[in-house]
Amino acid sequence: MAGKPKLYYFDGRGKMESVRWLLAAAGVEFEEELLETREQYEKLLQDGALMFQQVPMVEIDGMKLVQTRAILNYLAATHNLYGRDLKERALYFNITEDKEKQHALIVQKATNRYFPAYEKVLRDHGQDYLVGNQFSWADIHLFEAILMVEEKKCDVLSEFPQLQMFKARISNMPRIKKFLEPGSQRKPIPDDKYVETVRRVLQMYYNVKASV
Repeated sequence: MAGKPKLYYFDGRGKMESVRWLLAAAGVEFEEELLETREQYEKLLQDGALMFQQVPMVEIDGMKLVQTRAILNYLAATHNLYGRDLKERALYFNITEDKEKQHALIVQKATNRYFPAYEKVLRDHGQDYLVGNQFSWADIHLFEAILMVEEKKCDVLSEFPQLQMFKARISNMPRIKKFLEPGSQRKPIPDDKYVETVRRVLQMYYNVKASV
């Protein structure tokens, strides 16, 4: 029996949080090595574990996967969280790209461009999930994005009834509900301590944004 996946990253969201969400949604328990010192990072480099000399890195199924998109692709395929066909997968990847843009533009782009589009998709096809009636990576990304934007503006869904219902459905899924509970491996909003840790470990001497 294979061991638990092991995640190598900082004690914060950054580029690993989507991986944590996907594993949680798949019901996969995982371990973490939280990088706190430069020595930890250098050891990974010396061991040849970081193909592109960067984290995140996930040790899983005898492999050491790097780059967030590659990790997510592998997990989605392994746990049947893609769309059912090429058409659904195409929508799925477009949604993923949109979610990444929201990180930069946050509330304005979410309310004026992205959330209206998702609202229309859910309204037009009348099903519970974004890509057909099958729970997928796209739903996890959208749900994560909704929570992130709500941290900036708590009533951001007030004009989006379909997204309100979508959020309620996903929130009540047992695995998601568990990940939302206090004490889970979900990370909090990045703070100055997190940013300073990233700077120290990576030896960055310029201003590092909390989205790292």
